[in-house]
Amino acid sequence: MPTTTYHEALEYLQSRINYEKVAAMPYGKNHFRLARSVRLLEALGNPQTKVPTIHIAGTKGKGSTAALLSATLTASGYRVGLFTSPHLTHLEERIAINGQPCSPEQLVQLTWAVREVVQVLDEAEDGFWATFFEILTAMGFLHFAQQEVDIAIVEVGLGGRLDSTNVCQPLITAITSISFDHMQQLGSTLSAIAREKAGILKPGIPCVSGVMAPEAAKAIAEIAEERKCPLWELGKHFTCHYHAPSKEHPQALATVDFQGRWLPAQNMETIPLGLLGGHQARNAAVAWAILKLLEEQGWAIPATAQKTGFSQVRWPARIEVVQHHPTVILDSAHNAASVRALWQTLEACFPPVKRTLVFATTKGKDVQGMLQFLLPRFDRIVLTQYLSNPRSLPVEDLHAIALEQNLSKEQIAGIECYEDPHQAWNTVMQTSSADDLICITGSLFLAAELRPSLLACRQVESA
Repeated sequence: MPTTTYHEALEYLQSRINYEKVAAMPYGKNHFRLARSVRLLEALGNPQTKVPTIHIAGTKGKGSTAALLSATLTASGYRVGLFTSPHLTHLEERIAINGQPCSPEQLVQLTWAVREVVQVLDEAEDGFWATFFEILTAMGFLHFAQQEVDIAIVEVGLGGRLDSTNVCQPLITAITSISFDHMQQLGSTLSAIAREKAGILKPGIPCVSGVMAPEAAKAIAEIAEERKCPLWELGKHFTCHYHAPSKEHPQALATVDFQGRWLPAQNMETIPLGLLGGHQARNAAVAWAILKLLEEQGWAIPATAQKTGFSQVRWPARIEVVQHHPTVILDSAHNAASVRALWQTLEACFPPVKRTLVFATTKGKDVQGMLQFLLPRFDRIVLTQYLSNPRSLPVEDLHAIALEQNLSKEQIAGIECYEDPHQAWNTVMQTSSADDLICITGSLFLAAELRPSLLACRQVESA
């Protein structure tokens, strides 16, 4: 392999079209073509066929569900690949084995191996031009095959039907939830969005669904019936009951009671959960059902491993408590459904103290729906924007939408705006008391920009 530095590898990858960083994200067969991924993987020896796979789609929750599965299967003694997106800090986070991201050296090697093949295809096929995410997907499958993992957990990037991960041949598919997001790309109804997500269903392959919205659940059930996929649905074939930690001890673990067809009638399994929120209990229920199906397929998953996996899993920027005194919560909620889940968790798990919202979001999101719900519920509102991605909604536009909400004159006058998210964070920290709660949310990109500063503050606090 020619000498290639880590910087050069990143530079090459970012030179490819990256729909995560375009202001108006397209979606359609002219932009997302499975045939391109099929050709690329064929040229690499079809590594995706050499690794058993769990394929997970959903509007929200797919990353948490994937992390729960990865942690449990790792605790069961398996070598487990995990492909997720986007990343928070380093690109290598997207391609992990047993919870450890691939090394920078491995990223360089994978980039070069795929780059050579892409170059040949670019020259041989008019308009081939593989995208950033297609190349990363190929790198993930190649790494898992080379490292001989026992199983890979693969998270869909966008949608499902046209996503480049949809070339895998899974043991089980899953759809965690359906809510309104990416409507311009996936459709304006829950049914349309669900049908795009259900594009990952494969003939005869079992599917686990955590989808509760009737319209969306109906669409998934119809596709499952068309493709003769056994379908296991939350609320119908299995259930969960969430027990939040007490407000007096928010650092304690929640627990979840699971019931379903894999247990004798009226029996339940109670498992501690390291992720906060009733919505995480539903993600855990999807993971629990997948693990039960894997056991039916012959995979050995001890009960102790599941308790270890579920209790020890941590998924950054998902209601992540990064600091105490004041309590600082980092979250990546970016649609109306997820901000409601966030608030429900704050209400259930934390005492009623002064609460500050630090918020930034992305163009094209349901900004009005999020602000309409959040603004009246916080004592202090701080609006900002992230700087790393052109999809960021400018803070002046965000402020204009905030002014349209039904707020009192005092609330409107109290809204603070900062163009620099670090300035917003520093100001909030300097003017908050030890008893306050600060919640930073609205976008994973905002979380990625601020998390290093938050962790640095935590280290100072513990010193």
